[in-house]
Amino acid sequence: MEIPDLGLNRNEGFQMLKGFKDFIMRGNLVELAVAFVIGIAFAAVVTSLVDNIIMPLIGKIGGQPDFSGIEVADIPVGQFINDFVAFLIISAAVYFLVVVPYNKFNEKFRKGDEIDATPPDIALLTEIRDILSADTAGGTAGGGNHSA
Repeated sequence: MEIPDLGLNRNEGFQMLKGFKDFIMRGNLVELAVAFVIGIAFAAVVTSLVDNIIMPLIGKIGGQPDFSGIEVADIPVGQFINDFVAFLIISAAVYFLVVVPYNKFNEKFRKGDEIDATPPDIALLTEIRDILSADTAGGTAGGGNHSA
């Protein structure tokens, strides 16, 4: 098998590899990969919770823990009901166990970082501008009252 010629010289090839390395080493890409792995592991835990604890409890209350045998007009909708209930439970678990605590943590963390957005030199310049504007508007352009 022959490698196709992409029309790149050696320097361009190294630049492309450097760009790929920079892309891979970005912080958000690593965070995304970690989140993906944790998400898969968390999904397995929640699926086990649904299959082994919640669905049997629903079965004890409703009399049937597995809806997969339900058919409506010869259409097997039972598995869809099982999957939909599992989806709702997984979504609720992710929201209440991950999203809500994450948002509260971010809110607390950001409160400590809030600083006056206006640097002192800009605030001083703004104050000087406002004083000069007030003098000009009051008919005392030129820096004050020059009455003799």
